[in-house]
Amino acid sequence: MAYPSVPRARNINDPIEPTGNKLLSGVGPAAWAERADRPDLTIHGDPKIVPMRTAPEFFVEPRDPDPRGYAVVGCDGAVAGTVAELWVDKSEPQVRYLEVLVASTSKLVLVPVTCARIDVAGRRVQVKSITAAQFADVPATKAYHEVTLLEEDKIQAYFAGGYLYATPARAESAWI
Repeated sequence: MAYPSVPRARNINDPIEPTGNKLLSGVGPAAWAERADRPDLTIHGDPKIVPMRTAPEFFVEPRDPDPRGYAVVGCDGAVAGTVAELWVDKSEPQVRYLEVLVASTSKLVLVPVTCARIDVAGRRVQVKSITAAQFADVPATKAYHEVTLLEEDKIQAYFAGGYLYATPARAESAWI
């Protein structure tokens, strides 16, 4: 597979610089593995990670914060959207993703819960890896009720890539 990138120098072992949307490049921290494009399954053969709307046996414990309805804020402090749903892991009962309704596009995207900081008092979720505008390009799932292994890797890579590529200030210094 060819990645959208250019070499930083002339030697074959020199690093490459992604081109275009660096968060979707598959290069550096935004790299992903070409995993199977099918959902991970429970021991019973059902999709393992699903939205709570399709798993009525799951609920948010009343003493825990429920971020549904909270504003989602990017690393630039701008509002990206609203938490619409929680996606749970049926094999290891825990929340894996926040489903976010992106304000600028009305697109639903998944945000790894490990990339989110929930501010109960402020009723908001802070995502420090990407800007609010970059939520519009988060890789989407093909189905509204499940996520494939490949989709998970691409989503995780997008948010991981943001720690280096989201803003010019985060990028490594230019080569001299």
